[in-house]
Amino acid sequence: MKRLKLLWIILKRTKATQIILGFVLFLFANAAVIQLVEPNINRYGDALWYCYAVISTAGFGDFVTVTFIGKICSVLLTIYAIFVIAIVTGVVVNFYTQMVEMQRKETLIMFMDKLERLPELSKEELESISRKVREFR
Repeated sequence: MKRLKLLWIILKRTKATQIILGFVLFLFANAAVIQLVEPNINRYGDALWYCYAVISTAGFGDFVTVTFIGKICSVLLTIYAIFVIAIVTGVVVNFYTQMVEMQRKETLIMFMDKLERLPELSKEELESISRKVREFR
């Protein structure tokens, strides 16, 4: 749950939530257009299912577009999905990399602080530092 909360914070901070919201709205609008123009897709749920098949590139084949407008909508939905997935993935990876770098710097700062206070450290703290140095190598 903590990771999902962190992911939500990442998406909000980078404004990726707006990209995702725009995509969801486009998805529902696209499904409505497909339902209207396609003779074989009569229900909105079927249009959403078709859109899912297009986005996931699974192409189940139970519903297909036959009109020009339906095919254009399918192409636009596919392109939009690829961009959204790429953007969100890039945002999450970039944020994760920054978090790892921050943790590394904090660890280094704590280690340097202990080294500066070397004469004041107890025997246990010195042994702990020694162990960490051996693990680092």
